[in-house]
Amino acid sequence: MPPVWIGLTLAFASALVTNTAYSLEHDAAAALPPLSPRRPFRSAQMLLGDRRWVLAFGAESAGWLMYVAALRLAPLSLVQAVAASGVAVLAFATARGHPSRLARREQLAVVLAVAGLALLALSLVDTNESDQHPAVIGTVVWLAACAGGAVLLIAMPTRFGRAASLGLAAGLLFADGDISAKLIGYGGWWLLALVTLIIAYAVGTSVLQWAYQRGDALTAVGTATMVTNAVPIAAGFVLLGETPPSGTRAVLQIAAFVCLVVSAVALRRQQAPQADQPSPGSGLERRIQENDGISR
Repeated sequence: MPPVWIGLTLAFASALVTNTAYSLEHDAAAALPPLSPRRPFRSAQMLLGDRRWVLAFGAESAGWLMYVAALRLAPLSLVQAVAASGVAVLAFATARGHPSRLARREQLAVVLAVAGLALLALSLVDTNESDQHPAVIGTVVWLAACAGGAVLLIAMPTRFGRAASLGLAAGLLFADGDISAKLIGYGGWWLLALVTLIIAYAVGTSVLQWAYQRGDALTAVGTATMVTNAVPIAAGFVLLGETPPSGTRAVLQIAAFVCLVVSAVALRRQQAPQADQPSPGSGLERRIQENDGISR
C-alpha cells in the first residue's frame, strides 16, 4: 500500500478517536466548577483530578499521535481534509449513537463528510506527494498571525456566542500546532517548531476547556475543528507548495475539500447557541457569565 494511503487511514482513525474523546471531555469539563484563565493552576488541578476528563484527554492524546504519524506519510492538506470528517463522528457521539436524534442539517452534514472522503479517495489514485519546504519568513508570519488572532478572540468580548469565539481561538491555536507538527518532520532547524507546537497545543487545550463550559460540544469543537482543518489546508497550498492533481482528479479533490469543510460549517451552525437562550449542555452558563462580569 502506498505511504499516502497509510497516512490517510491513520488520519481517519485519528479523527474517530479524537472527536469521540472531545465529546467525553466536554461532558467532564461542563460538570466541573467554573474554570478561569486567571487561575490556571487551580483549573489544571480540577481537570487532572477528574478521572473522566483524564481518560478522555488520554484518548485525545492517542488520536494526536496517530495524526502526527499521518503527517509523516501524507501531505498536510490531505490529512486535514480527512480529519474534517471527525465532526461527523462528534455529531453521532453527541446524539448518543442515534442518528434519528440529529437535525436534518446535521444528517446532511454527515452525508457530506462521507461523500467528501469517497471523493478524496478517488482523487488520490496513482498520485504522489508534492509538498516542499516552506519559506522561513512566510511560515513565521503565518504562525504569528494565527496566534495573534487567537489572543484577540480570547481577550476581547465578541458579539456572538462565547463558546463559538473561544472555539475559534482554540482552532487557530490547534492549526498552529498542526502546521508545526508538519514542519518538525523536515528535521534540521525546523525542529525549533517543537516550541510553537507545545505552546499552541497547551494553550489551545486550555481554551477549549473554557469553551466547553460555555456551550455544547458541537458549538465549541465544531468551530475549533472547522478552523483547525481549514487553516492548515490553506497553509499546505500557500506555504508548502502542495498542488492538487490535474484533470478529473483535481475536480474530485477540490469537491472533496468543499464537502468536508461545508460539513464542518453546517454542524457548527446548527448547534450555535442563540443570544437569548442558555447554551444546551451547560448548566453552569449563568454562573460563569456572572463570574466573567465580576472579574472584568
